[in-house]
Amino acid sequence: MKNNVLEVLEYFPNKVRECLTKYEKVLYETQEIHLYTNKNIYLRTSSDEVEVNYITISNDILETLQRICDNSIYTYQNQICNGFITVKGGHRVGISGEVVIKDGQVINISYIYSLNFRIARQVLGCSNTALPYILNIKENTVYNTIILSPPGRGKTTLLRDVVRSISNGIEEIGFRGIHVGIVDERGEIAAMYKGTPQNDVGKRTDILDNISKDKGLKMLIRAMCPQVVVADEIGTKEDIEAIKYAVTSGIKGIFTAHSGNLDDVLLNPILKELYNLNIIERTILISSNREINLIDSK
Repeated sequence: MKNNVLEVLEYFPNKVRECLTKYEKVLYETQEIHLYTNKNIYLRTSSDEVEVNYITISNDILETLQRICDNSIYTYQNQICNGFITVKGGHRVGISGEVVIKDGQVINISYIYSLNFRIARQVLGCSNTALPYILNIKENTVYNTIILSPPGRGKTTLLRDVVRSISNGIEEIGFRGIHVGIVDERGEIAAMYKGTPQNDVGKRTDILDNISKDKGLKMLIRAMCPQVVVADEIGTKEDIEAIKYAVTSGIKGIFTAHSGNLDDVLLNPILKELYNLNIIERTILISSNREINLIDSK
């Protein structure tokens, strides 16, 4: 069994862990482990779902959450309010339950109903096909790029590997490493855990974790002097304004957005503005079979 799955199993109560290890062949390919109160556990792979012969009770959920939070749930309150917790190894645990709202803000999720462990797997080299399209070798920088795909096709995985490559540099083609700033609003790119990125995002990369993209982009530009800024799943007016600020400051950007094709993007009045202003120079679409498609941005 792969070490990244073993890392996740350590968070479960002994009786849950013992049951899960009976499904070793499935765990090898598992992308999500979903626990529901008073229901079966489900293991999800890229192509299948397996119902585990174990009914999770509320005490199992609570003990698992306590293990995730190092027995100090209060310390992780901000992450809980965002609906997920990032644990060692870059794995992300989604949380559902009764949401407590005060003054329009989420202040807690009580009576936790379910936990969803998303297994982190960094795919080194997965950006090799896309990089020749993204890199501006002559000027040793990148083109302003947007990566499009519906959820679950690997756009964040691709983005992460692009960052790693351009930050480290690519000796084989004479591309020198450049300074990158990541705004990791949901902790999915670098997967920070106690101040340390759990994913390899390169040696010249600064990271702002758990902050909105619009605020984070401006903070990075003003404080860290990146040559390239990176953000996942853009889509608000504030995001677009921050991207415009970056570009007019002479900084390149690589971003992702949810979309099945370029036509859908151009029907979105917020994202369309990036194309109307000729900000986007390269567009990459990840197909249903996870192939990289380079499409005309014009």
